[in-house]
Amino acid sequence: MKEVAILGPTASGKTTLSLELAKTCNGIVLSLDSLSVYKEINIASAKPTKEERSDIPHFGIDEIYVNEHFSSALFFEIYKLAKEEALKNKKNLIIVGGTSFYLKSLVEGLNPKPNISEEIKKKIKYISIKDGYEMIKKYDPVYADKISSKDKYRIEKWLEIFFATDKPLTDYFNSSNKSPLIKDLKIYEIEINRSKLKNKIDLRTNKMIQTGLIDEVLYLEKKYTRAPKAMNSIGIKETLEYLDGYLNLQELQTKITNKTAQLAKRQSTFNKSQFKGIIKADTKTLRKLIQSYLQSS
Repeated sequence: MKEVAILGPTASGKTTLSLELAKTCNGIVLSLDSLSVYKEINIASAKPTKEERSDIPHFGIDEIYVNEHFSSALFFEIYKLAKEEALKNKKNLIIVGGTSFYLKSLVEGLNPKPNISEEIKKKIKYISIKDGYEMIKKYDPVYADKISSKDKYRIEKWLEIFFATDKPLTDYFNSSNKSPLIKDLKIYEIEINRSKLKNKIDLRTNKMIQTGLIDEVLYLEKKYTRAPKAMNSIGIKETLEYLDGYLNLQELQTKITNKTAQLAKRQSTFNKSQFKGIIKADTKTLRKLIQSYLQSS
């Protein structure tokens, strides 16, 4: 079994390439997309359809519901299941997606979580979200800047680490030993002209709207409200603005396109700064390179 990762900005063609490689190189696919992991977010996530996936095993898609929390730790467990599947069936594992943070976690490892006693859990129940965030601002301003003052989940997790280790979460992460799950992983990244990418994003956004994005968001809002973090994602957030009457249909498409293009730029910057030895090329070249590697003995 061999493992490869395919990165690239959103709408650059990663999904199509991964499906082609899985078919020609006896592979299974692990998605790195932070939105495709949710069940019922199908159009907004631009996840491959069940027909497109056909008989190719996929992991990291439709794993949890919109009101459930997704984390790097859960992604680790999904990766382990995907690897077990690949080993058991003598297949190659193709990791693909735009949320490269999860790949970085696989390559570098996660900090071991300390034991959280029942006493600590009870203590945290009596601390309000407001007071908890104030503690983070006082002891860990770096982390406070990264989260919302209303992010109940992350505030409580910070408090757990703080009370269990007597260290702010940032200090704890910096001092802990990490254990990587993947070593010597070959990482490939799709290179694409920025104007060409912007055009592809616009076409994809138009297709999303034409195929039912607005109805999908209406359904999600009715079932889950606007509270879950996923409801603030690109495509969903702008559609809610449209439903509130702040945007017309053309403005909706333009805003989603622009926000997605900005995301694509951030993704490319992250990949450039966080990974060494990435093999970058256009899709056609990468297809040949990856096929050659996966099919070699």
